[in-house]
Amino acid sequence: MATRSKEKTAARRAGADKRPQAHAKYIRISPRKVKIVLDLIRGKNYAVACGILKNTPKAASEPILKLLNKVAADAENNFHMDPEKLYVSECFVCPGMTLKRIMPRGKGSADRILKRTSHITVAVAEKE
Repeated sequence: MATRSKEKTAARRAGADKRPQAHAKYIRISPRKVKIVLDLIRGKNYAVACGILKNTPKAASEPILKLLNKVAADAENNFHMDPEKLYVSECFVCPGMTLKRIMPRGKGSADRILKRTSHITVAVAEKE
C-alpha cells in the first residue's frame, strides 16, 4: 500500500518541467536516421530550424517539422510565449517497438527483417 501518495504526487508535479514539449510516437523511421536530422536543429532558433527542416532531403525531416510546428503553436497559445524568441531547447529520439518480418531465402530458410520505429520528443524554450 502506498503511503503519502497525494504528497508525493504534489511534489512530483511541483518539480515537473514547465517547458512546452511534444511527442510523436511509432514513427516508421529508424531512430538512427532521425537522430541525424535532430542534430541539425538542436539549439537553433525556431525560424532557422524550420528553414533547415524544409530544405533537408531526409525522410525524417517531414514528421520533425510537423512536431516542431505543433510545439511552437502550443507554446504560443497555452504558455503565452513569443514565437520570435523560441528556440529548440531539447530534442531526442528513443527507439519504439520493432516490427519483425521474414523474407524467404534459399533452401526453405528465412531471414528476419527488423522494421524499426521511433518516438520523437521536441521541447522549446524562450530566449531571455
